[in-house]
Amino acid sequence: MAKTEVILTHNVVGLGGESDQVKVAAGYARNYLFPQRLAIPLTGANKRRLEALRKRRSERETHDLSAMTELSQGLSKLTLVITMKTGEDGKLFGSVTAGTIADELKHQFEATVEKRKIHLPQPIKKLGEYEVELRLHSEVVTTLKVRVDSTTSAAKSSEAPVPESRRSASPKSEAPGKEDAKNDRPQRKPRPGKTETT
Repeated sequence: MAKTEVILTHNVVGLGGESDQVKVAAGYARNYLFPQRLAIPLTGANKRRLEALRKRRSERETHDLSAMTELSQGLSKLTLVITMKTGEDGKLFGSVTAGTIADELKHQFEATVEKRKIHLPQPIKKLGEYEVELRLHSEVVTTLKVRVDSTTSAAKSSEAPVPESRRSASPKSEAPGKEDAKNDRPQRKPRPGKTETT
């Protein structure tokens, strides 16, 4: 299998980072890396571009590191509360996964964390408080407090008792629109020349 040397212009998982010089299969480079603009062929002219790529990579990594450090400081002070439906024994219907945590962080705190950076040894299946490791950057690791609460217990405690007079309401008052809709229909007119038999 023919190999060719390329210079990566973007990070490619399992291959390398921006400005890395790597050997790959010629078909992989020709059919995937070059059309997606993830790499350029290693030529004399492109070697001169290598310095500009390295500078851009260094600036991006510095920016990413400072952004992730700031994010980790904010997240370490938070407690993420996730409410889930539970059975009577306190066991969750479903489970809390890295994807659930990422979605709730975005929804509650407008913090974007990729789910692959949230490290759960296994999905959370019980109520309680947990500490979840976030690997935001190769040099930035923080811990997020996650509390899983039950929606069923919260719903039961927030329900106000309904007075007896309201419980025995007639079915008509529950769905007022249905009966009115029947009365609003136009009545059929008899066809001319036919008589109705009664």
